[in-house]
Amino acid sequence: MQDSYQVQSVARASVDDRAAFITRTYQHLFGAILVFIGLEVALFKTGVAYQITDLLLASRFGWLAALGGFMIVGTLGSSMARKAGSVGKQYTGLGIYIVGEAIIMAPLLVMAHLYSGADIIGNAALVTAIGFSGLTAIAITSRRDLSGMGPYLKWGSFCAIGLIVASIFLGFNLGIIFSGAMIVLAGGYILYQTSNIMRHYPTTHHVSAALELFASVALMFWYVLQLLMSLNRD
Repeated sequence: MQDSYQVQSVARASVDDRAAFITRTYQHLFGAILVFIGLEVALFKTGVAYQITDLLLASRFGWLAALGGFMIVGTLGSSMARKAGSVGKQYTGLGIYIVGEAIIMAPLLVMAHLYSGADIIGNAALVTAIGFSGLTAIAITSRRDLSGMGPYLKWGSFCAIGLIVASIFLGFNLGIIFSGAMIVLAGGYILYQTSNIMRHYPTTHHVSAALELFASVALMFWYVLQLLMSLNRD
């Protein structure tokens, strides 16, 4: 199984196959972002986004439930796409993740729109796009294999989740520094995943590769938006 994975990996593929894989991956990433935007527009137009927000704000544990649900959906979608033997199952995993992300992201977008104005959402999207483009360029042009970052990023994620849970139970605000640290963590994931995709992914897994990148882009956007909202309030 391992030998088959290595034979099909991007690093061992021909130049044409490697270029085709990269093109398909980023086409699917762009498509996932468009679908996500479309879902958010639909949630706002139908009023469902406001209903989700009211539901979460009704309890101090609403955000904890949302975090738990997001982790479950994210893990399920990512695992399904990564381990899928067919492109169809990869699409299923990607679809689950996009829908789950749209639902979880909706309350933050509602609060940003109501209390900070619509422009702040566009500014967060622009900052995220610039950051993602720059980090992608670094990962692609670098000759170093950055897959060794994985364990450190996982530990960082566990620590972040612990702080989020503690803040909900103990009632303290994580603040601007935490948002900045999470942006750095998301940037680390973009570097790690881009390097991993370019070197170790099978050329048939462009959909799951797009999912991994989409997850990091969404994480960065979430905390860039939170940071801008905090700065706007100050």
